Amino acid sequence: MTDATREIEEIKKEIERNFYVYDVREIPGGLRFYVLPEDSGDIQSQIALARIAAMARNYDVSAGWHLGEAVIEIKRRKERIWINIVLLIATFISTTLIGSTFYENFDIAGGVVFSLSVLFVLGSHEMGHYFAAKRWGLKTSLPYFIPFPTIIGTLGAVIKHRGPIPNRRALFDVGVSGPLVGIVAAIIVTFIGLNLKHTPPSAGGYEIGIPPLFYLITMATGFEGGYIHPVAFAGWVGMFITALNMLPVGQLDGGHVLRAMIGKKSEMVSKIVPICLIILGYVVEINMGTGSGSIWVLWGLITLFFSMHPHPSPIDDETPLDRKRVVLGIVAFVIAALCFTPAPILAIR
Repeated sequence: MTDATREIEEIKKEIERNFYVYDVREIPGGLRFYVLPEDSGDIQSQIALARIAAMARNYDVSAGWHLGEAVIEIKRRKERIWINIVLLIATFISTTLIGSTFYENFDIAGGVVFSLSVLFVLGSHEMGHYFAAKRWGLKTSLPYFIPFPTIIGTLGAVIKHRGPIPNRRALFDVGVSGPLVGIVAAIIVTFIGLNLKHTPPSAGGYEIGIPPLFYLITMATGFEGGYIHPVAFAGWVGMFITALNMLPVGQLDGGHVLRAMIGKKSEMVSKIVPICLIILGYVVEINMGTGSGSIWVLWGLITLFFSMHPHPSPIDDETPLDRKRVVLGIVAFVIAALCFTPAPILAIR
């Protein structure tokens, strides 16, 4: 028996354990099961169980109706890894080109160092999510990096999760793992960068706002101020992204974590935070006029859109988190606060 055949048989057994199957037919790329639920009043939970059965495998499971009959379909999942690779290469190029401008005479070698630092920080964040999802048997993609001509050459990276979340613990673990792994990477990169010498270009550059965590690292390394090495800037970027992602809104990482911690009460917080960001943006712009305020206004509008959609509930939404995870969640939000600066960009030279 091949691995593919064995996998199909395992999924069939799980479906038959939860449903009365009266017919099975082949469809392109998979099978269609015609079913009757054992308990018609509990069909949604049984469908969820059938989906869970295939999460850690190579098939997508969907449930619905076909010509008036209840069906469950399993289809071979097609992964297009080449898309991840192409986007990674494109992001490497874009971050290298941007990083080269941080050096005199457009130093490509220096740009490569900056690019690798940024990709290490962003990649660590996303792989934290990836491995946490795999640990819970969830279907998830490899990171999709997003090349874009920003001040760092990218809009970050994302991964796609498929299927329902089994419980609050899984939701919490997947949500918190990315920021925690990412901030460790950012701290390492910042330490390295602050110990490197850098001669900035004669023209251009940014004056950045320093978050508390970055300031603590400058104190620990004895950094005396002035221009920082682009590698240290990559660490700063990691901290800034952590602060953005840990905002307790919608399906941001912070939204996942808070939803797991306090349940549906998090929806009220999710609606308040975007308004606070927009107000913060106006206050910063009025008092400083550096453009930093527009960052928060834009992010406030984006998160306002996120907050309009209720966070999907895990299958088991009743069992609360254990004490260790609650404490870890509080620690994660404290770390995010230490990564926050109200004025990320103070001046453009």
